[in-house]
Amino acid sequence: MAEFIPANIPMSLYIHMPWCVRKCPYCDFNSHAVPNGELSLDLEKEYLQALVEDFKTQTHFAQGRAVHSVFIGGGTPSLISAKGYQWLFGQLKSIIPFEDGCEITLEANPGTVEHDPFAGYLDAGINRLSIGVQSFNTDQLKKLGRIHSNDDAVSAIQHAKEAGFERVNVDLMHGLPEQTIEQALLDLKLAVENGATHVSWYQLTIEPNTVFFRTQPVLPADELLEDIQEQGEAYLKAQGFVNYEVSAWRKEKPSAHNLNYWQFGDYLAIGAGAHGKVTQPDGVYRYQKTRLPKDYLAKVPAEHLQFKRIEDEDMPFEFMMNALRLNDGVDAKLYAERTGLTLTSLDTLLSSLRKRNLMAADETVLACTAQGHVFLNSVLEEFL
Repeated sequence: MAEFIPANIPMSLYIHMPWCVRKCPYCDFNSHAVPNGELSLDLEKEYLQALVEDFKTQTHFAQGRAVHSVFIGGGTPSLISAKGYQWLFGQLKSIIPFEDGCEITLEANPGTVEHDPFAGYLDAGINRLSIGVQSFNTDQLKKLGRIHSNDDAVSAIQHAKEAGFERVNVDLMHGLPEQTIEQALLDLKLAVENGATHVSWYQLTIEPNTVFFRTQPVLPADELLEDIQEQGEAYLKAQGFVNYEVSAWRKEKPSAHNLNYWQFGDYLAIGAGAHGKVTQPDGVYRYQKTRLPKDYLAKVPAEHLQFKRIEDEDMPFEFMMNALRLNDGVDAKLYAERTGLTLTSLDTLLSSLRKRNLMAADETVLACTAQGHVFLNSVLEEFL
């Protein structure tokens, strides 16, 4: 394995806000109902201070790099005040600087954006929103356990645009319980017509340790799911959206933060349950913070870390699992730069995949063909 040069690899930052008004039945993310139904100002301040102390312990991971992008996920990050974020960004930038024009994305739920007007978040330095609509169908929203209505969802997108946000992603799910094609297409239409510049459109999957896993709702048959996928993709293309990743559609530039994930870049992580990945001169490491907010707040930052090196034999799958999600793939040179391994070690496998029309014939890129994307899980299994 070659020595890494971390300075050549972009470094992003993920911030996890672990609280929601209530837990959705399909959600397997690290989210917890807010204590007593409301996030107090004292708890907000305590958690933000813990994030700063956590960040201070990670300066050695930067290796001279500035923060390339920031993504604030959850939970429901819009439960935190705009004033709180303004203070947080000032503290973080004093520890590790942010790149000029750094993309800062905030996940927001339509049912919680009344905490502060969108203009407040924009003034705080957030320049991209990801609004968790999931569906514009009020009946479906009830099944999904969402606390917002169709009108709340439409208003949230419109208010974000009116506040001055030029980049607004809308998260939508399809394949919902007893969903029809018409319902799925209407969700896309309402997102587009109300000003979404980016759409994350993904199929509902039933995950272990969720309410849906225990109750098993009736989902559309496979044939209907295929029709929804086909007609939804046709609609988005007709509206000028570009499908640049399995579930990501854009009318603007790609999400810099997500693109860095898919290109196997680095990302620091702060917050309860947050996951990070960092490249150091001796290898690539993943780490995770303690999951429960009360434990995160109780422990000193050094005790948050669960640190593990990615072994050489696992590296091909780890890299391809991200890179091959991109429709255009990645420059083949990135493989050696970001794994420390030579691509020639995969020559036999890559040649086989190309002969079967599962990966692009152009050897300067690592990308699936259209057929390869249909069988993406099977392609990835070959790298295990």
